[in-house]
Amino acid sequence: MMKKFVLATSALALAMSAATLQAKVSEAEAAKLGSELTPLGGEKAGNADGSIPAWTGGITSAPAGYSVGDFHPDPYADDKVLFTITAANYKEYADYLSDGQKKMFETYPDTFTMPVYQTRRSASNPEFVYEATKKNATTAELVQGGNGIKNAAVGVPFPIPQNGVEAIWNHILRYRGHAVTRNGGQAAVTASGDFNVIGFDEILLVKYSDKDATAEALLEENILMKFKQKITSPARLAGTALLVHETMDQVREPRQAWTYNTGQRRVRRAPNIAYDAPGTASDGLRTTDDFDMFNGAPDRYTWELKGKKEMYVAYNNYKLHSNNANYGDILKPGHINPELTRWEKHRVWVVEANLKPEYRHVYQKRVFYIDEDSWQVQVADMYDNRGELYRVGVAYGVNYYEVPTQWSTLDVYHDLNSRRYLALGLDNEDRVYDFTVTPDDREFTPQALRREGIR
Repeated sequence: MMKKFVLATSALALAMSAATLQAKVSEAEAAKLGSELTPLGGEKAGNADGSIPAWTGGITSAPAGYSVGDFHPDPYADDKVLFTITAANYKEYADYLSDGQKKMFETYPDTFTMPVYQTRRSASNPEFVYEATKKNATTAELVQGGNGIKNAAVGVPFPIPQNGVEAIWNHILRYRGHAVTRNGGQAAVTASGDFNVIGFDEILLVKYSDKDATAEALLEENILMKFKQKITSPARLAGTALLVHETMDQVREPRQAWTYNTGQRRVRRAPNIAYDAPGTASDGLRTTDDFDMFNGAPDRYTWELKGKKEMYVAYNNYKLHSNNANYGDILKPGHINPELTRWEKHRVWVVEANLKPEYRHVYQKRVFYIDEDSWQVQVADMYDNRGELYRVGVAYGVNYYEVPTQWSTLDVYHDLNSRRYLALGLDNEDRVYDFTVTPDDREFTPQALRREGIR
């Protein structure tokens, strides 16, 4: 049993300070990418006891019969549950769980379980992303205080991270295709299991991930990505819309955001769409920077890269992703239906973020567990200002193998105090993510936001 984190170097224990951080690694270090390391910087080899296999490229082709636009068939449908972690035995596996996961067993002892399957290192990206990542390794830099990046494009900026803020930028900028539309929504589930689904139409344009993007052009435009969201249901909220431009150098220019309110029929600047402002129609169950497990400026926290650990995380959740599961099947009192989930042992980077004394946020501390093969945050433990566990976020991942990219099919945020949770990304009764779209920049203007709102 692994009882301690494995520290890669003594630098991993240093908190992120200011502009003295240097992200670049040597050509010799970068040469490890694709050899002893995966192209994105994970350990290619398996673990000592074989419970984590070697990475051999991930999913490189879709299963027979799959067509773009389908919900994704499970390439591991024949795998059987190896064992199930429950409230009765979770302490036997405590070394492989986060504090938040342990708290889930204690909070829901009769119902919360983790069915554990064979580990499948399915994560993969296109070859051009791997090539760009190797280049970034020797050029990418943090801007002042880690509040932005420069000299990077397309691939993971810091595949061999030297500190915690580099690791969280890898999550923010992991490859998810160049553009994607999402139709579906979210549900804020009560302690008794009641819920109403809030419908969303969303479109994301990641300028950073354009195959032809250059570091120079990105820095000149100073835009990493653009995001537009419109509420489609219920009727009382339909038409409310949000537009966000995420900047590359947030010191030079912070995030830009606008909202459209159907009652006022006006587009307004929304500088407060950031940090711990409540997420859209979330019943106060997540913050704005909880979206996608973490997004936005990292400047309110100090970031420490604690090292790596082996951990049970939600991976290859194709059963949960399926259109054979309806929302009533998924959403249960306390947590989603464990029978639809799949947990595997993977290596994760452990990143701890502590609130700086001069700032405020509802989370005093956050601990992120980031998949070494994809840079997806798999689990986030959030602590309140008393230092008590407050919320637990879980990303249930799949490989969208037509892209390919490892991304979550559902993000779930558990509020341990209210015994409620928010399930974000529900699309089982709608349409699967569409990565074939080619949106124009003109779709991401305040004028376009107003047109979206009044349709």
